Order: sequence, then structure tokens, then C-alpha cells
Amino acid sequence: MRVLDSHLHLWSPDTLTYTWLKGPLAWEFAALEIAHSRVDRATIEKAVFVQAETIEDDFLAEVRWVAAQAREAGVAAIVAGARLDRGTDTTAHLEGLAAEPLVVGVRHNLQGEPDGLAVSAAFVTGAREVAARGWTFDACVRAPQLPEIARLAGAVPELRMVLDHLGKPTVGTADAPATPTMEWVRDLDDLARHPQVSCKLSGLPGEAAGDWSPAQLEPFLDAAADAFGAERLMWGSDWPVSVIGPAEPGDPHAPEDGSPTYQPTARSRWADAVIAWAEKRGHDLDAIFWANAEEFYRVGQWSTHADARDERPRRGIRAWLRGGRA
Repeated sequence: MRVLDSHLHLWSPDTLTYTWLKGPLAWEFAALEIAHSRVDRATIEKAVFVQAETIEDDFLAEVRWVAAQAREAGVAAIVAGARLDRGTDTTAHLEGLAAEPLVVGVRHNLQGEPDGLAVSAAFVTGAREVAARGWTFDACVRAPQLPEIARLAGAVPELRMVLDHLGKPTVGTADAPATPTMEWVRDLDDLARHPQVSCKLSGLPGEAAGDWSPAQLEPFLDAAADAFGAERLMWGSDWPVSVIGPAEPGDPHAPEDGSPTYQPTARSRWADAVIAWAEKRGHDLDAIFWANAEEFYRVGQWSTHADARDERPRRGIRAWLRGGRA
């Protein structure tokens, strides 16, 4: 089957500046690393890179770094970092991004922002500029922020938006599963009433801190399908954020203290879980795993500028596995 991963991160702490990386995530995750984390059932595989929350000054540099390894990493499109509430600075930044052929959308990460920002006059103006360019907007929010995103969708109906990670509901763990709350289901339904909004089946393993089971997460997938319909759902791995958790059985590099670690098969396991769920429910697999994301992001051919490779020394996940996990 063909797989277009709608939500993939790459990063290089030696090249760009991040303030949030720590523990098992504070290593290089780039073309070499994703090559060893392919989806088992994929016969063809591409991905949409979503900004990895560098510092703001590195937003454009991040795009250029990803573009340089896009062909090797399988990246077909880029969702760039942007602040949409900066007025003329937002306009200037969007103009800079427009020179990068792989950019198809932007993300202003809202999950840690104060209430009301996404519907402020400055943000709405920025969102309209994004829509005017034909680009998309990734909405990364927590469950209580869903009503605000619905208001943004109403304020800028021409903006094609996608909800990352189902709005980050509380899912519990495999041993202590949570069930979808009435508030989350209601707010998801309200957001889905805006026809230009789609939803990514992504991030739930991360919300479970890597300790999850398919049965635990299926009720959340069902709620998303009920709200959006399979025609507005797209699978995303949220790699590598969602592949950190308890060591997998048989992992020879498992930390002796039981601390969270990189799970080599977690990306493929999440794909298998969503495939099994979609098949049981009779949903269109190709739509969820390829066509919907391709249409939403208007994914085109790789640009010719994406052939350059960064040959600098890297401290990637494989070197980490060889050398031990500090």
C-alpha cells in the first residue's frame, strides 16, 4: 500500500536551535534515521514535514535544511514554522517562505499560547494571508482550545486547516485507558462542521507517553471518523515524538533504569493499528493513508533543488544506539 505520512518531524540540534528537546529526543533525527523507521506495509512512502518548533529565528533555516535532504528523507512537502500575529513581520516571513518550492503550508504552534490568540485581530489577519497564498494551516492545540479553532475556522472560512493529533485528548495508557470525554467529542463535532477543516490521525501514542494499545485508542479514532468522515482524515506518525516510551520487548538497548527510550518499531505499529481499525470499520485505506493528505496539501513532485545532502558529522539515533543512551 502507498503511505503519505501527513505528520513527520526531522531535526538536528547541531544545526538548528530548539529549546524543548530533552532525553531521548535530544538527538539527530533526519534522513538516515527515518530510513530505519519505515512503515512495514508501505510499498511506496512519502511524508509531509511539519515544523519542529525551532526558535523563531530559525524558521526559514529549518525549511532550507529540510529541503536539502528532502529527496533522501522522502519529504514531499513542508509545513513551515510561522508566527501569524506579527503584522508586517508575518507578511515578510511568508514572502520569504514563498521562495521555497516545497512549502505548502504553515504552523503557528498554538498549544502553549494564551487563550484568545487564535481569534485575535492580528492572528486572523495573518491567517487570511496564508489562505490568500493557497497554503494550509496546521492547528496544534490541546482539547480545551478546540472551540477557539472552530471560531478561527468561522472567521477565515477560506483557510484550509487540519487539526493535529485529534486535538490532543486525554487517552490514558494501555493499562489505564481513558475514554473520550463528552466535551472533547462535542468540540470535535463542532469543529468538523466547518467543511474546510480536516483531522490527522496522529499523536495519540505520544499522548499515551508511548504506552498504548490499539484497543485503547480506537474509540478516539471512531469519534474522529464520526465527526469528519473518512474523507477528511489523514494518517500521521508524529515521528519521532510519538515513538518515545517504555522499551519494546527484546530491545537490547533498553535503559536499565526503565526510563523512556526510543521505540524502533512504534511508527510502523501505529500505522498497523490504524490500518486494522480502518479495515474493521470499512473505511477507505488509500484515502486515509495517501489521497486525503495528497489533496489537502496539494503535494506535487519533488523540486530539483532537494538533492543536496548535508555531509557534516551527525550524532543520530543509530550512533546513540551504538554508544549507549546517556
